[in-house]
Amino acid sequence: MNRLKEKYQSEVVPALMKEFNYSSIMQVPKLDKVVINIGVGDAIQNSKLLDEAVEELGAITGQKPVITKAKKSIANFKVREGMPIGCKVTLRSERMYEFLDKLFNISLPRVRDFRGVSDTAFDGRGNYTLGVKEQIIFPEIDFDKVNRSRGMDVVIVTTAETNEEAKELLTGLGMPFVKK
Repeated sequence: MNRLKEKYQSEVVPALMKEFNYSSIMQVPKLDKVVINIGVGDAIQNSKLLDEAVEELGAITGQKPVITKAKKSIANFKVREGMPIGCKVTLRSERMYEFLDKLFNISLPRVRDFRGVSDTAFDGRGNYTLGVKEQIIFPEIDFDKVNRSRGMDVVIVTTAETNEEAKELLTGLGMPFVKK
């Protein structure tokens, strides 16, 4: 069993039940999924860049990414509807816990001048979005083989109703929020 999942069940659930006075264990918010997305705008001119992004995202998550296509044509960006412009992975259950454990404890502390992640990036429905500027903070990425530094969006979807509940859930799991 995963370390983070164990921590959730043994420490986080009782703490949240006590804090928010839930009557049932089923009311306690839990992690639903994690979606990691890389937008490769340069893929319009050079399709090899998209293949590199797919390979790197696959190495980071341990799951094959899906290529995302443009929904609309935008003339100014030379983008036509249906063009491949990025890739994404949706992680659930074991892989999700493994990825978050790695993100919280290994990757985020590797960021230069890291003071914590913003606690205002909640969407009002208990979901959290985190932008990572470089993919090289992950241990699976070989620094010498990276041609271009890419950013990615990490969306953590929870079953929490409010931002407060979601923040307490993520804090309990060990997310390094900014100390105020």
